[in-house]
Amino acid sequence: MTDSASAPSAPPGDDIDSLTQPFMGASPYDSYVHASVLNTLQNPLTEAPDEMGFLVTTQVMELWFTLIVHEWHAAKASLSKDDLDAAMDSLVRSRRAVKALNASWAPIAALTPAQFNGFRAAFGRASGFQSAMYRHTEFLLGDKSAGMLRLHQGDAAVHEKLGETYRAPSLYDEVLHFLYRQGLPVPVHVLNRDVTTPYTSEPGVVRAWRQVYAGPGHHPLLVLGELLTDIAELVARWRFDHVMVVRRAMGTRSGSAGSSGLAWLERRAARPVFPELWEVRGDL
Repeated sequence: MTDSASAPSAPPGDDIDSLTQPFMGASPYDSYVHASVLNTLQNPLTEAPDEMGFLVTTQVMELWFTLIVHEWHAAKASLSKDDLDAAMDSLVRSRRAVKALNASWAPIAALTPAQFNGFRAAFGRASGFQSAMYRHTEFLLGDKSAGMLRLHQGDAAVHEKLGETYRAPSLYDEVLHFLYRQGLPVPVHVLNRDVTTPYTSEPGVVRAWRQVYAGPGHHPLLVLGELLTDIAELVARWRFDHVMVVRRAMGTRSGSAGSSGLAWLERRAARPVFPELWEVRGDL
């Protein structure tokens, strides 16, 4: 018996030599994911050791915003076609994304004032509320603001895209139209409202949700209501965590873009998402 005959054969898929042949150009992975581009986007402006974590955390959140906006637009499109199953799939995926977004606070959640001050001056008047993709999420939740849209006029492409979300019905508006087409008593004046204004609670919508919640426990519309409540709670938790990160890192100092900082964030955090879904619980 020869040595070659007695040598054990390599397990399928373990041919390292074939796997490590040089690529002609970028690897297929990099061509698809563009990791080499992503990994060049972190450019700290100071020697502060915490700035890199701040940059990466912020950029990761921007990516999660992008996914969440994608899923909420998809849910809106499905609801407009009365395709509840597809809408629910998009909302479930977005719920996972918002959970991941919330977890993204971890690298910077415990910054001390001294650590934050080590690089704060480097970003000048930059502030998270200037994020266009975050503003898409707020507009999709029904928190419309002409002023926040106007902030982006200097970037024509960003302003145009954000303007489309601003002028279109929010995710919740589409939900209410869907409920109406299912025979629920959503008031007509709510359906015909100016969708460029912030959504506020309506007693008639509370009554419509009460009818849903008074029905069978596994009714598809009740499942939709609970999924939306999950998302609303996760958004509220993200806002609260933002407040806590700022409170811990800079206390009551003014924000970098001239806002009141912590006080401004606290007011924003107090705004309910999908308000009638919370109010209906006290009527059951």
